[in-house]
Amino acid sequence: MLHVVSLVHDQFEDLELWYPVLRLREAGASVLLAGEKAEAEYHGKYGVPARADISFDEVDPDSIDALLVPGGWAPDKLRRFPKVLDAVRAMFRQEKVVGQICHAGWVLVSAGVLNGYRVTSTPGIRDDMTNAGAVWLDEPVVVDRNLVSSRRPPDLPDYLKALVKLLQEKTVR
Repeated sequence: MLHVVSLVHDQFEDLELWYPVLRLREAGASVLLAGEKAEAEYHGKYGVPARADISFDEVDPDSIDALLVPGGWAPDKLRRFPKVLDAVRAMFRQEKVVGQICHAGWVLVSAGVLNGYRVTSTPGIRDDMTNAGAVWLDEPVVVDRNLVSSRRPPDLPDYLKALVKLLQEKTVR
């Protein structure tokens, strides 16, 4: 069984959190939500609630197959937590799957892991991504090594197809 953690904080983009979580659960993965505090409830931009299963302190990159970062305004909050940035860096060091969509690239920028990666994101943070050393592309989904990136909610079907495919490739070795 695949073990996945999706980060969560207030003002996440509702579809960018829930579509991947539900799609991966449907595919048989165990997906936990990690927030600042375990059991805390967070609300998306459109009011949809999400309850954290675990805290950022409990995220163990050694025991998960993938880390997901949803978009919305939550990434601006998420990148302020050292434990979040440490988890992202550990996932990249271990070449484990990281999925990011829309403004989620801000978390990867703050973690300092994008240098030399091909990525996409919402065009609004293109400069942030390129200034962090990434090669930014205006495509629905970009896969580079362990990173799957996407632009916005209409790209979610392409994002999840690529994410599921990469997870299957990396875990069936």
